[in-house]
Amino acid sequence: MPRQIRFNAFMMNCVAHLAPGQWTAPDDRSVDYLDTSYWVELAKVLEEGLFDGLFLGDVIGLYDEYGGSPATALRTAAQVPMNDPAVLIPLMAHATRHLGFGLTVSVAYEQPYLLARRFTTLDHLSGGRVAWNVVTSYLQSGARSLGQDALRAHDARYDRADEFMSVCYQLWEGSWEAGAVLRDRERGIYADPARVHAVQHEGAHFRVDGVFQCEPSPQRTPLLFQAGGSTRGTQFAARHAECIFLGAPTRNGLRAAAAQARAALRDAGRAPDSARLFAMLTVIVDETAERAQARYEACRARASYEGALALLSGWTGIDLARYRPEDTLQYVDTDAGQSALASFSKLDPDKVWTVRDAVEFVAIGGRGAVIVGDARQVADELQALVEDTGIDGFNLAWVESPRTFHDIVRYLVPELQRRGAYKTRYEPGTLREKLLGGGAQLEAPHVGASYRV
Repeated sequence: MPRQIRFNAFMMNCVAHLAPGQWTAPDDRSVDYLDTSYWVELAKVLEEGLFDGLFLGDVIGLYDEYGGSPATALRTAAQVPMNDPAVLIPLMAHATRHLGFGLTVSVAYEQPYLLARRFTTLDHLSGGRVAWNVVTSYLQSGARSLGQDALRAHDARYDRADEFMSVCYQLWEGSWEAGAVLRDRERGIYADPARVHAVQHEGAHFRVDGVFQCEPSPQRTPLLFQAGGSTRGTQFAARHAECIFLGAPTRNGLRAAAAQARAALRDAGRAPDSARLFAMLTVIVDETAERAQARYEACRARASYEGALALLSGWTGIDLARYRPEDTLQYVDTDAGQSALASFSKLDPDKVWTVRDAVEFVAIGGRGAVIVGDARQVADELQALVEDTGIDGFNLAWVESPRTFHDIVRYLVPELQRRGAYKTRYEPGTLREKLLGGGAQLEAPHVGASYRV
């Protein structure tokens, strides 16, 4: 039996996510991101294609590392303007029955109590279809915008994140016991006070003393995603993540990243297959290979390489305006996203990247590979990637919106289904049950389950 491949759509609430310049195409609807119908129609297309979820990225701040100014990002719409993704979820959840929603929220600028309440509310309103992509932020401009002098040091952000997670687990898992909600109309008792407990936490970063306001949602703790590729980020993912998001531009790099994630899970006392691994990828598929290649060439012609420079400079914390196009990208520790620079410098030692190489690559699809062809060719490549690297699925970025996803649903999904490599129906239950196959809530040995009363 072929391995089952899973799909998430990877988007942001903005004009240009990982393909700056493509919004200029005549039939692209990216500029309609302010229209509710744009998101509702997209969610329906994804559910028709049996996508597991819509993975909503987010970032706080503007990409102003390149040239020391946000001008390039603003001119090219490189992840700016960008709106809050959380408010989109109730709209799309109401229009669908099974599609999950992954929401990126940074622990750098939040209080655990308020974040926990927001996710519990979304999990209730979606019927248990919400995931949290836990990030620690990487833009200095975001830190300044939120009143900090500078971004916290890279590893210190993860130390704070570990405590943040502990507080959230206490709120989600430990404040309300199972059976605390009675809804007894005859006696007029909604909840049993004896089974509801105050969370009392005093730590290095957070202090909480109070009962969680929300009754438990279907999943209690949302399904947990994490995308950190640094040594400290990988340790954090191994402790907390149920799904791990990998970004690597080459197959060798993806294989190495997947092996690192599985080894980290084992070192953390978890089974190596206890977390699903999703790789960043962009697919351009059409009825024929020739038509797909023609579309790809048109996308290359529209690509904004200035926008790609702004993105890559922000991801790495390095002002690429100071480098020549032919200079080699070399790894250095920064307080930005260390995994981005590692993917172009040390994750695949067989590949040497110049600045020009990396920028041309990033211009379509970010740090993930781009696969172009007809349905048969793309399916062959996806199956080979899954078999070779041991990943479970893909977070699929868009080039033309919503055409990228329409074409995947129209051409690629049926081909994978014919091969027995893609589901033909949704499983029942919450997003956690659909993706992991267990129960609706965290289960041991996941650290979060240990906080349950």
